[in-house]
Amino acid sequence: MSTVSPQPRDLEQVTAEIVACRACPRLVQWREQVAREKRAAFRDETYWGRAVPGFGDPRAGIVLVGLAPAAHGANRTGRVFTGDRSGEWLYRALHRAGLARLPGSTHRDDGQELTGAYITAAVRCAPPANRPTPAERETCRPFLERELAALRDARVYVALGAFAYEALAGIVGLRPRPRFGHGVEAPLPDGRVVLCSFHPSQQNTFTGRLTEDMLDAAFQRALVLAAQNNAATSPAP
Repeated sequence: MSTVSPQPRDLEQVTAEIVACRACPRLVQWREQVAREKRAAFRDETYWGRAVPGFGDPRAGIVLVGLAPAAHGANRTGRVFTGDRSGEWLYRALHRAGLARLPGSTHRDDGQELTGAYITAAVRCAPPANRPTPAERETCRPFLERELAALRDARVYVALGAFAYEALAGIVGLRPRPRFGHGVEAPLPDGRVVLCSFHPSQQNTFTGRLTEDMLDAAFQRALVLAAQNNAATSPAP
């Protein structure tokens, strides 16, 4: 069984609604087709084949927002960024930063636990060719809005890729919106910060556009910003 602490009721509610969602016909058809046909390496597994909720510490100071579940990753395992190459990179980096109990995550009940971090996505169903449409992102937007509202201790939002950055910026009211780039920081009026990182996709990691050192640096910066924000907003003794 998972060792993740129980989530607050409002986060549990949005999680249940995400899992039950069938709002986008194209995405529903694709996620279920993949779950039926499977990849040969996973032919004996039962695929999740549904929308994928967020995962992590409900009292997280750092919230990571990705693109969408991978067809044979989270669409198979039911946990965001789990069971694919992107997830391998992400959880290794989170573990090195002290935010993840284990250096990897292979399935929902593998004992992985996040402390101080929560991972979610702009779109909750695996899209064909890993390319959700802007309309599908807008349909999913209320889920992300409600998750972020429930994560009341969040101080730093890490946007993993430009697609996630656009979704996140619209929700948190980021104006003006700096151009996306790895390491770009965008402060919000209340002291919270949006921090940009290239997505740990195979396209980025195989080409060297994103290195482990770059991802480590992004998470170390997120830790610093979260600590600074906590100190600034803590009541005086």
